[in-house]
Amino acid sequence: MTTELDVVAISVFAFFFILVTVMGFLAARWQRGATMAHIDEWGLGGRRFGTWVTWFLVGGDFYTAYTVIAVPALVYAVGAYGFFALPYTIIVYPFVFLVMPKLWKRAKEKGYVTAGDVVFGQYGSRGLELAVAITGVLAVMPYIALQLVGMAAVIKALGLTGELPLAIAFVILAIYTYSAGLRAPALIAFVKDIMIYIAVLAAIALIPWELGGYAHVFQVADEAFKAKGSGGILLGDSQMVAYASLALGSALAAFMYPHTLTGIFASASVNTIRKNAALLPAYTLLLGLLALLGYMGHAANLHVSSPNDVVPALFQTLFPSWFAGFAFAAIAIGALVPAAVMSIGAANLFTRNFWKAYVDPGVSHAGEAQVAKITSLVVKVGALLVIVFLPTQFALDLQLLGGVWILQTLPALVFGLFFGWFRAPALLAGWAVGFFGGSWIVWQNGLKPLQALSFGGTTVTVYSGLLALAANIVAAVVVNLVAAPRVARTA
Repeated sequence: MTTELDVVAISVFAFFFILVTVMGFLAARWQRGATMAHIDEWGLGGRRFGTWVTWFLVGGDFYTAYTVIAVPALVYAVGAYGFFALPYTIIVYPFVFLVMPKLWKRAKEKGYVTAGDVVFGQYGSRGLELAVAITGVLAVMPYIALQLVGMAAVIKALGLTGELPLAIAFVILAIYTYSAGLRAPALIAFVKDIMIYIAVLAAIALIPWELGGYAHVFQVADEAFKAKGSGGILLGDSQMVAYASLALGSALAAFMYPHTLTGIFASASVNTIRKNAALLPAYTLLLGLLALLGYMGHAANLHVSSPNDVVPALFQTLFPSWFAGFAFAAIAIGALVPAAVMSIGAANLFTRNFWKAYVDPGVSHAGEAQVAKITSLVVKVGALLVIVFLPTQFALDLQLLGGVWILQTLPALVFGLFFGWFRAPALLAGWAVGFFGGSWIVWQNGLKPLQALSFGGTTVTVYSGLLALAANIVAAVVVNLVAAPRVARTA
């Protein structure tokens, strides 16, 4: 892939980037409440987002720029195994339909802003609240950094070098997020999603036409995997359990992240969430089409230094410069929306579940909003430093850990919505077993999220996050059973 300056592509890219920047600053006036000096207004958009705004917002922070880059890259590198992202986005929406309306109702009635608020309100445990909050912030930080991986890939394709273009983009993001809060990514998400749909539909229609049709694309991809000696366009027998467990574990973790929960809490009603659970699978169709670009990379005989360069290289090689610039702008803007929501979610957690809980319990609504704004800036700077000073592969490995970590907050956050049997000490013990045990398993496997298990001479590979979650639940049940008689005797 060439790294020469593409003036036409850069011009188109700059036009759309400037457009969304202006929209980001104007968003402060969109659906504005009486004041922005309140964390409900800044961090949750006043909890007034209807069906379509929520659809674009949740889709925008769930299907990120890194998704546009990483899913095709994974399919390009390992074949059918990379398609695990499709079934997990099917599995997750029934979970959203069942669980999230209850969670939204609890948050709305009590004025909760974060998962930590919900957990403290349910169990009255500062320790459990802090564990959930810390996990959320840790898990989302590398996710923000990985949005920069997607943006860096298209900046590289444009022929721009150095870290300055990336830094400028995130400074702009930081400024308009500071002023407009959640309204900025919500408004920009409209433009971002429409642009990505246009780019992807054009790609899956025109690229196979240029390459000789889908049959030829699959044939060449299959031959490439056979020549490499790994991967394939069909799953191998040894991959099936790993594929299924990755899909299930990823589905359970997806809406535990602070950014996806922020989109849920910002919704206007329970019906808005249920409608979105029915409508959001449209994004899965888009994701499936995106994944096919990985196979097209083989058919186009691309030679890239990193699988992350496959999608930019396809657009740059097979489309005119003006459309490549348009597609690159869509991917870059697709980084801004989730990065903004992620930083807001992390800032809300820090403000409500650390600052207010331990530093300034009497902080005013305006003070909360100000702390959240400043924290969102710090989070973005931290993510930028991660991507600038650490190897990209290190950030990718951290993201794999993030999925294992955030899954350990599910029992504390979800179980209390349906039954009140568990007590806080048991859930905290379960979290500790799952969090540290899961981290140890991933570390032992070279920061890979899969663990081999042997049963009677048969070896299967399972997602480490699910193993950690199982240990989490078992530990919580055991501690609860042991502690319950003591509580009864004391009473």
